[in-house]
Amino acid sequence: MKFMHKVKFFIIFICQLNIITGIYAQEHIINEEEKVPFYSLPEILLSEKGKKIDNSYDWLQIRRPEILDMFRHQVYGKIPENEIKVSFIPSETKHIVLSGKVVKKEISIIVSNGIDSVSISLLIYLPVKTQPVPLFIGLNFYGNHTVNSDPGITLTPNWVRNNEEYYVTENKATEMSRGVRKSRWPVEKILDRGYGLATIYYGDIDPDYDDEFKNGIHPLFYKGNQQNPAPDEWGSISAWAWGLSKAMDYFETDPDIDQNKIAVFGHSRLGKTSLWAGAMDTRFAIAISNNSGCGGAALSRRQFGETVERINTAFPHWFCKNFHKYNNNEEKLPVDQHMLVALIAPRPVYIASASEDLWSDPKGEFLSAMLAEEVCKLFGKEGLGVSKMPENNHPENKGYIGYHIRQGKHDITWYDWQNYLDFADLHFFRQE
Repeated sequence: MKFMHKVKFFIIFICQLNIITGIYAQEHIINEEEKVPFYSLPEILLSEKGKKIDNSYDWLQIRRPEILDMFRHQVYGKIPENEIKVSFIPSETKHIVLSGKVVKKEISIIVSNGIDSVSISLLIYLPVKTQPVPLFIGLNFYGNHTVNSDPGITLTPNWVRNNEEYYVTENKATEMSRGVRKSRWPVEKILDRGYGLATIYYGDIDPDYDDEFKNGIHPLFYKGNQQNPAPDEWGSISAWAWGLSKAMDYFETDPDIDQNKIAVFGHSRLGKTSLWAGAMDTRFAIAISNNSGCGGAALSRRQFGETVERINTAFPHWFCKNFHKYNNNEEKLPVDQHMLVALIAPRPVYIASASEDLWSDPKGEFLSAMLAEEVCKLFGKEGLGVSKMPENNHPENKGYIGYHIRQGKHDITWYDWQNYLDFADLHFFRQE
């Protein structure tokens, strides 16, 4: 009886501790501006050797490589070098679908190290045109078949996060899931504007759960007896960004696609990915971040909403291990996210927030857009052009950096897409 009493007491103690810990965590989430701590940001235009960067040549030759290298080694992780073969195999010949207005293609991207391989499915919808078309490329969360009700889209055979609302059980895609996320992917409306749309299920590249990188593409790159990425080697976000670049490799081979007019797009964790992909791969003509938050467009040092510690605790596989050194230690980071946005210059970049999405820190996202403008100016380009955060649903998108905050929650809406399409129109068809 004494033993059972002790067990009962221990269980009660643990429950109370969990409640106290939860309350403590809630109390220490910053969601009010007056609680943001004082912080200072790293200088974008000051090199590691103290040289003031005041022209585009020095930016491209000195400062940009420094910043890119810091993000590679301290945040997202570098992509290891290995003898990897990538091939493109059409898994479906193109044909006209969706009321006879659209060409659909499915391409299998086969990644192999000569022993093992991974297959990544690239779904492409194109308007029926006689000339190459510009295109948006983005990763999706639940499988290519969820972006449209088209019964011909191949179901992913890979792990999918369970979700009763989307008819995902036992971590397997199902026929019932077709089109469940089509509100985020308005295929026909995008194609009516003259753009193609391409997507990859991000789990084809690397499943989004922490198993110390035993699945996905990471093991293809291990050398010798290596079992895990090194502390400065890639986490999942870098892997997903790498997959986007492999899609870009394919676009360069497809005569139906204008390879010089490709916009890389992403929402939430995939918005972090699109920014990192755009920073690493200059072939992407535009980078778009939708509600990307911590580790995306939001400034880490503000510690508003989701913080470095929280994101590394909840999702330890997203970033490289070195990034974990900055849990509750943001001031020691050699970079902050305004510098990530700046890496995309002089190419256009668009950042979007949502008014109810405080976890993603809309103001921190806006500040990154605003502060990156000084790099645009080195190229004689207008950046965001404003220093005051705009009101809801009043986009600032006339320069090379666009921004809007939309009324609503953490989501992708047609309003967001309309602004991205307008921004792409402006830059892809700009008369200089």
